[in-house]
Amino acid sequence: MYYSGIDLHSDNCYITTVGESDVVIKQQRVENIPELVVDYFRSLPGPHSAVVESTTGWYWLNDLLEANGIELVLAHAKYLKAIAYAKVKTDKVDSQTLATLLRQNLIPRAHKISRELRGLRDTMRIRLRLVQQRTACLRRIESIAGKFNTSSDLPDPYRFQLSVLHHLRDTFTAKILDLEKSLHGVLIPNDDIQRILYVPGIGKLSAFTIYLEIDGIERFVSDRHFVSYCRLVPGADNSNRHQHHRSSKDGNKYLKIAFSDAAVHAIQYYPEIKAFHQKLARRSSKAVARTVVAKELAKIVYYILKNKEPYRGFKGQPISRRKSQQWPRLPNPDF
Repeated sequence: MYYSGIDLHSDNCYITTVGESDVVIKQQRVENIPELVVDYFRSLPGPHSAVVESTTGWYWLNDLLEANGIELVLAHAKYLKAIAYAKVKTDKVDSQTLATLLRQNLIPRAHKISRELRGLRDTMRIRLRLVQQRTACLRRIESIAGKFNTSSDLPDPYRFQLSVLHHLRDTFTAKILDLEKSLHGVLIPNDDIQRILYVPGIGKLSAFTIYLEIDGIERFVSDRHFVSYCRLVPGADNSNRHQHHRSSKDGNKYLKIAFSDAAVHAIQYYPEIKAFHQKLARRSSKAVARTVVAKELAKIVYYILKNKEPYRGFKGQPISRRKSQQWPRLPNPDF
């Protein structure tokens, strides 16, 4: 069995291959040309496994190697650094470390999104970035108006700035809608998304994000693991008798955004959830209470997807307000 560590760059990769005894069999820098990469692995016939860090450029490498019968393991970059700290870092050293850890089965694995959902998920992430850029435009427009306490009678340079910002705002708005429409035909008819849409506070776009970022609820062994992945559980920094909770950046930030947004809407429109939030807020704070609501919504989604069952209620109790049956909700025998 061969084990290869790949230190991947934008135009080339450094590959180190070891055998069962961790002895280096081959090392080579290879241009990121599919034929050259395949030639490297074909020069070592036999069972082969490879590993690469979870950078943005792994899609093509994964597809190429899998097409040639080679499993590519995706290493979690953050946890890998904790295991494989080295004073000397070069492409040669990094690739050999990856190969050795793979042979010893010590690679902290990152999730590889399924090929059929990659483009859809990345479309939703691009949409979020465009929304953020549009928000920045709106803030700049407000800032200019605030400088002169008006948005009509402005000096020429600022009128020109406003015209550019208004054009950018309108362009972002149009492209955001185009991205959303490109997803409708694929995602709206999905049974899991239709079930998620009935959860309080979750709208069309939040449902899209939740479904795509989860990429299969079966990879979470319990609701606790799922809620932690959603960044809805505080981290701990305890030493001796001192205990401190801190915000955790481990997990999926997009799921945290989606469930946090859903919590805001659920608190606003559902009396029972609002009362639950107010009760928690009196004991801690509004921010903590809102996070707890988001956590409860995430647990609801977990069991809906795991058991393929419709939404039943909040914390085991039915709520008085039901969502409308209009689009994007489709007729479904579950409801």
